[in-house]
Amino acid sequence: MFVFIIRRFLYAIPIALAVAAVCFSLVHLAPGDPLTAIIPADAPAEVVIAIQQAYGMDRPLIVQFGSWIQRALQGDLGVSVATGRPVMGDIALALSNTLLLAFAAALLGFFGGILLGGLAAIYNGTWIDKLATALAITGVSIPHYWLGLLLVIIFSVQLDWLPSMGAGPGGSSDWRLDWAHLRHLVLPAVTMCFIPMGIVTRTVRATVSEILNSEFVTALYARGLRGRRIALHVAKNAAPTVLSVMGLQFGYLLGGSILVETVFSWPGTGYLLNTAIFQRDIPLLQGIILVLAMFFVGLNLLVDVLQTLMDPRIKRG
Repeated sequence: MFVFIIRRFLYAIPIALAVAAVCFSLVHLAPGDPLTAIIPADAPAEVVIAIQQAYGMDRPLIVQFGSWIQRALQGDLGVSVATGRPVMGDIALALSNTLLLAFAAALLGFFGGILLGGLAAIYNGTWIDKLATALAITGVSIPHYWLGLLLVIIFSVQLDWLPSMGAGPGGSSDWRLDWAHLRHLVLPAVTMCFIPMGIVTRTVRATVSEILNSEFVTALYARGLRGRRIALHVAKNAAPTVLSVMGLQFGYLLGGSILVETVFSWPGTGYLLNTAIFQRDIPLLQGIILVLAMFFVGLNLLVDVLQTLMDPRIKRG
């Protein structure tokens, strides 16, 4: 088991480096000069050169990449071109808000998906199965941003039940565990939970249906097992597949929240990424992409380890 974890960790290192290289390259392939945001159009040539040297943008890209990776390993992602603040500080605050939103959406989506998928598999072919399948397809098909706007119109504009902007009263970005701040979390979390709920529902339904029709379940019934004991065996066999899908969906919640956070002005990494794109803030843009990509790589590594703990067949393999 220990050897397997070490091997997986070693596999993740070149993947992380490749992702970092792609992130760095794609940002620099975009047209335009990121320093135009802070350099006046009539600035003297010596001023332009001095600013380029200060941000290290006068050196070859390969040298910039090596320097960027070296500083990133030390926790230094540079300074924002637009604000002049350390990139890591801005990302740390935004990432905490994104993680909060992702956990809330994952809790709603995964619980709803497991419940609907399990019921659909148990009552296969009945109206419960058809209703769960219809809800899953609807959840996967509805665009995040459209659903967010619809919820804002209904619950914020027309009914005036829930706030539509910010993470706290007055558009605050500092979230706390109280009712005033929880109200701001409801709409974005519900908006983001629909797609993972639909995908988990379909996965659980297909996996549990296949297991229920397998020979070992028939053998368990023949031995006189019923109810909870059968459900426990089914859950143990379905867990690795469902866990893999849930891990991927949580990663997508972290990286794919840009539109939802923009709609609700939620101060997370998606909203910060959108701001960095429009301001062409290269250090901030690179830092956000790198941090989200590393979270995704680490999450996949964690899912691999948990699957190994839960499924003896992977250990033997």
